[in-house]
Amino acid sequence: MDTSPPIDADALWNATFDQEDDLHAFEVALNAEETAELSGVPGSPMLPGSSSPRIRKISALSDFAPVNLKVKRRKRKDKHAAHKRLGHDWLFILVRWPLLLFIFLFIGAEFSIYVMLRQLVNAKEWVTAWRGQKGKLRKTMRASKDYEEWKTAATELDHYMQFDQWKHVDEDPYYDWRLIKKVGRSLKMLREKGDARGCLGVLETCIRSNFAGIESSRLYSETYYGTKDLLEEYLAEQERALEYVRETPDLSLEEKKRFFKNANANYGISALCLSGGAGLGYYHYGVVRALLDAGTLPRVVTGTSAGGLIAALTACYTNEELKHILVPEIAERLTACDEPFSVWFKRFWQTGARFDSVIWARKSLWFTRGSTTFREAYLRTGKILNITVIPADRHSPSKVLNYVTAPNTIIWSTLLASAAVPGVMNPVVLMEKQKDGPAIPWNWGSRWKDGSLRVDIPLQALNLYFNVTYPVVSQVNPHVHLFFFAPRGSPGRPVARYKGKGWRGNFLLSAGEQWLKHELTKNFKVIRDLELLPEIVGQDWSSVFLQRFEGAITIWPKTRFMDWLAILEDPTVEEMDRKMKVSQLVTWPKIHMVNNRLRIETQIYRGRQSVRESMRTKKRLSVSESPNGMKSSPPPVSGSDLPLSVDTDAEAAFANGTQWFYHRGHDQQKHKQQQPQSSPRLLGQDPLKSSSVRRKWVADLLQHDGHARETRYARPVINTGIYRRPRTHSVPNMYPGGSQADEVPRSSGLFSSQVARESSGSSDSSESIDDMEDHSQTQASVLPTIEGVRSDGDEDSDV
Repeated sequence: MDTSPPIDADALWNATFDQEDDLHAFEVALNAEETAELSGVPGSPMLPGSSSPRIRKISALSDFAPVNLKVKRRKRKDKHAAHKRLGHDWLFILVRWPLLLFIFLFIGAEFSIYVMLRQLVNAKEWVTAWRGQKGKLRKTMRASKDYEEWKTAATELDHYMQFDQWKHVDEDPYYDWRLIKKVGRSLKMLREKGDARGCLGVLETCIRSNFAGIESSRLYSETYYGTKDLLEEYLAEQERALEYVRETPDLSLEEKKRFFKNANANYGISALCLSGGAGLGYYHYGVVRALLDAGTLPRVVTGTSAGGLIAALTACYTNEELKHILVPEIAERLTACDEPFSVWFKRFWQTGARFDSVIWARKSLWFTRGSTTFREAYLRTGKILNITVIPADRHSPSKVLNYVTAPNTIIWSTLLASAAVPGVMNPVVLMEKQKDGPAIPWNWGSRWKDGSLRVDIPLQALNLYFNVTYPVVSQVNPHVHLFFFAPRGSPGRPVARYKGKGWRGNFLLSAGEQWLKHELTKNFKVIRDLELLPEIVGQDWSSVFLQRFEGAITIWPKTRFMDWLAILEDPTVEEMDRKMKVSQLVTWPKIHMVNNRLRIETQIYRGRQSVRESMRTKKRLSVSESPNGMKSSPPPVSGSDLPLSVDTDAEAAFANGTQWFYHRGHDQQKHKQQQPQSSPRLLGQDPLKSSSVRRKWVADLLQHDGHARETRYARPVINTGIYRRPRTHSVPNMYPGGSQADEVPRSSGLFSSQVARESSGSSDSSESIDDMEDHSQTQASVLPTIEGVRSDGDEDSDV
């Protein structure tokens, strides 16, 4: 039962945050043009351990010249200096501009044909598919006020168009339906028999991302709502099995801890990725609101440029607070572009940027709850915020900021950096909060700018830091949105003709669209690889069209032409209401697919939290019964040393690193934690506790539909470098009908591929090299027997 106090909506809307000291420090850091000037800032990392300004040495041109005399530096006049620096020869200089002009003319012609082709597809679909009763049902579905009303209308449309018949047929080429049937039947049988370790073995085999192809978007693209009945039954049974493993007393806490940790590593987690797009980014508000109302909002949120503002708002406020904030009236808080033309044009003429960084910093305080840091936001809401930025120089790599990479960095400074598009805002300095005193520049005062210029959706970094394997992307970038086209339908939006099994328009139109899109991509790659495009306002724009803009699920809010004209204007309340409704309407068809994924994630998360709560003696972490995650913890004091709660492996590494940091210089033996040593005797006493043997038994179970058979086990051996003759040892047989002991030859040397494959115990043909890589992070649970120690406890004299 939730005992948290009710939310005061008026207090949320009228909250003010006085951060003038941090804003002043930010302004001082922006005005410091040289690195030496930053060292004079009190507490600056440029001078560790010093709080006084640095005294500059007296310098002069000569002994007879006055000191501190400003002398203008002479500029070297070399017309070919840039070409010499880049190493370009005369042929490149001669051919570059004609070739670039020719490619752009070709791109323009292809783009014109592409637009005409897309309009032809839309017209053909409307004439042939959306007339009569189908058109009326479609209008009813699009006029829905909430998700439940939309789901009812979508089910009626599926029934009228006979799309629901596809759900009752198990066979489909886009997933391994036979394997899903076997696994579901085995889970149900073992759970009903009360076989906890058998159920654990089956789950160790099937808990992994996209197991047997069940996460394919094609399985949700044949109907407006829902997927195969077999898949729904399998997910429900898997959910019940995970709950059974969590609550059963037949498994020890160590076994549960090892299982749920491995399951979390193999399965991964979901993340909501919000793209850039300037004024088009306001469509993200409706996407977040739709996921929030359905209870499917992921804990990991990332944003770039305009999406970073919505991501920060989502991560800094709790879900209950967001329900009062994400309304059309939020447009009254969006006043970034309220300056008249006479003001911003003068600034643009003087500085080269339309907007002032300090003014935007003051206006963003409400969205980030003042000078909240990444670490403080995580401790308050349990959500993991990620903001993508890139250095101001051309060749430095991009960086994803979160509570692991930049825990004490102030969020509003990263939002400004992520929105610093050339011509819109100049690169800014990131600010870091101290325990006491004003903020200081982060990373020695380096300048940062918009991350969407290189990495709009940081999928690789999210997978590295938080094991994100299922990104949900909301894409509104104007240069990308126009080229989205799903020729075979998308989740919740099947092809309107041929019972969803055809091509949009027809095959020739869809093939032409794909060919033109690949031709456009090829031409942009030629421009990038040949370095034909020059730098414009100090930025390389050749990779803007060549990023990965999609995820496992991609939501494309439907924009209109007037949005492009008002891309740098603040929305009104009426316009915000329209944008939120449009984005909610395109998000509802994806919610069922997201929910099926989060059902398993939630059970794994609850299992890990339940085990921690049972094993923890102090500072127990309460777990929410809702699928939205853990309860909110009170906001920490600025600069608090409060340790973070551990969820993913990256969070565990951060917590352990923090513990080491604060214990450095003290007696390490005092803080050292004793790790329980695993003995090979456990494997001899109860082989079911070995994950490799358990997976082997599951493989036999799935192959013979639940009938066990006698099996030989090869135990992996570690090479000790000592020659030993082959020996045999006894492994107790756990299966009915088998002999009391099976003689297994032992061999010295490294693992062979056959032994490694047998020890993995996987019978699924789809779990090959990728699955072995998934297990590389969790090999500690396999517990290999060390050479020289027998399973019955006897020791060899050779060792």
